[in-house]
Amino acid sequence: MRSDPRPAAAGRRHDVLRVLKAANGPRSITQIATSLGVHPNTVRFHLDTLVENGQVERAPSDRDRPGRPPSLFRARRGMDRTGPRHYRLLAEILAENLAAEPDPGARAVAAGHAWGRGLAAATPGASSEQRPVGRGDGGDITGPAEPAERLVRLLDYLGFAPDPPDTATSAGADLRVGLRHCPFLDLAETMARVVCPIHLGVMRGALEAWAAPLTVDRLEPFAEPDLCLAHLVPARAGS
Repeated sequence: MRSDPRPAAAGRRHDVLRVLKAANGPRSITQIATSLGVHPNTVRFHLDTLVENGQVERAPSDRDRPGRPPSLFRARRGMDRTGPRHYRLLAEILAENLAAEPDPGARAVAAGHAWGRGLAAATPGASSEQRPVGRGDGGDITGPAEPAERLVRLLDYLGFAPDPPDTATSAGADLRVGLRHCPFLDLAETMARVVCPIHLGVMRGALEAWAAPLTVDRLEPFAEPDLCLAHLVPARAGS
């Protein structure tokens, strides 16, 4: 998707889109340029971006007239998908609503647990079939791995920048996984009582879905200024 950081260019592109939305039919480049009092090449440049962004589409030309018909354009019907997004506001609304519930910590863990189980269904370890989960760098988290390593890969995919498991014993129990980044840091700093339990639930749900012999006993938020710690212990039979 094209973007132009220059405010003037963005403003002119908005003008082109405005003309097309106000028109009672498709418009040619010349007609748009005349409406705006600009050169047709300026309109053509912005139309290329608007078409690529899915905000404008080409319309069938009138071929009843002699000669080469001009290219016609019209605004796409529907909401503008390039407009601003306020997902943080939505997250705040949901977090505040959850915090107002009785025993918000337990409810947050349960919500995270359910989501973690569903997420784990698309990651290796949920079944004998190895299914990839895409990552932002184009890689995946496929292949066999120990439960803690698999969890680290999942946390990396979610944006937590985890450290490798810190093994405290040779038996593999009492593992600690450090989380160096929180993808919900702003909310976690103000509403840790629900955001951090959600993270805890996600990890527990994923490990449970994988039938792992480990679970997360507790999540220690901000154990250090730049580190949260997830404490993994052997799962109890039947838990």
